[in-house]
Amino acid sequence: MDTHVKATADQDGDSVAAERDREAGDDSVFEVFDEDVAGDVRDPYPELAAARRAHPVQRLDTSNMPHADDAAVFFVYGYDDIQEVLRDGKTYSSAHIIDMLMGDIMGKHIILGMDDPEHRRYRALVSTAFRQKALANWEERLIVPAVDELLDRIADRGRADLVTDFTFPFPTIVTAGMLGLPREDLRQFQRWSIAILGFHTHRERAVNAAQEVKEYLAEILAERRREPREDVISDLSRAELDGEKLSDEEIFSFLRLLLPAGIETTYRSTGNMLYSLLSRPEQLQALRDNRALIPRAVEESIRFETPLLNITRMATTTTVLHDVRIPAGSTVMLMLAAANRDESRWNDPDDFDIFRTPRPHTSFGGGSHNCLGIHLARTEMRLALEKMLDELPNLRLDPDADDPHISGQVFRSPAALPVLFG
Repeated sequence: MDTHVKATADQDGDSVAAERDREAGDDSVFEVFDEDVAGDVRDPYPELAAARRAHPVQRLDTSNMPHADDAAVFFVYGYDDIQEVLRDGKTYSSAHIIDMLMGDIMGKHIILGMDDPEHRRYRALVSTAFRQKALANWEERLIVPAVDELLDRIADRGRADLVTDFTFPFPTIVTAGMLGLPREDLRQFQRWSIAILGFHTHRERAVNAAQEVKEYLAEILAERRREPREDVISDLSRAELDGEKLSDEEIFSFLRLLLPAGIETTYRSTGNMLYSLLSRPEQLQALRDNRALIPRAVEESIRFETPLLNITRMATTTTVLHDVRIPAGSTVMLMLAAANRDESRWNDPDDFDIFRTPRPHTSFGGGSHNCLGIHLARTEMRLALEKMLDELPNLRLDPDADDPHISGQVFRSPAALPVLFG
């Protein structure tokens, strides 16, 4: 932040920086978040493509791994094979996510780790908070004001880092608003979310943050049950299906997932979209000339740079996938990023092309576990891009910047996007 403030200082610089620090977090928060990108891997796609072409389904060789588990691990690279797995929740279970990965953090009712019929019932209840009417309300009441607020802070500077100045704080403001959290708690909310997101490298920190979130939300949930408002927590407290309602623990599990997930998806997807366009000025100019192309740009960005490269399932019974025998109990790694560059589905899949006709991809999962916030994420990305084209004329990468790029092995996004405008 220090170098950025020096580069952009004016008579209001100190107050702007203080406001950003108070309401959207600070650099120390971002550094904790960014450290979990999992290495400076810029281009995993050639290796993923080679694996897919060798065979779309491959068993991991664990013969040289000491203390390797007896259960087999399979990688799935092809689009059609991944869709087959995602559609067959009976053969390929999600329940291991609770037992092996996140049950102690998110709770035993995390929707990512549910199979039918429990998943069907739970999703039907929580999805009432994401109905189309709610999305339209969020767009007008939360998303547009959040974009305007963040762009107003940088509009007169002529330069910015779109990661720390926009893509990082943006989804925090929106998600907190959806939940009806007090504005003064925004910074703490962001810290908790980031701690939970880092569960794979700092598990104890994530567990502690999850417990603090539960204690914090317990008071808010009790208040919303007494006096409902126009927010997601109130909607969840009132959700009912065939006379059945969500328990407090079910609501806590969903909210502890929504908090970080609401930040992660939009932060990374929006950053990837902006970098992909800024590094291809001719396509960015095409959007300036024809705003009707923006939905295509959003979809192509999500396909081209998948924010989360893989997800897992577990085989409940011995089965066969693409002529490969998969024993019961095997872990099945679905390589979403490889599927999104499958040449059997897309022509020139390694080209970023906003003019291509959009086709369904795997970035938001699929089957019954298709991402519940898919329409919200698309709306956030679309509005962010529309407003930037309006408010930041001649937006371009800073030619003197230090090598901005997308990186990561599990999660992918740019850590910095230095730009000039005006």
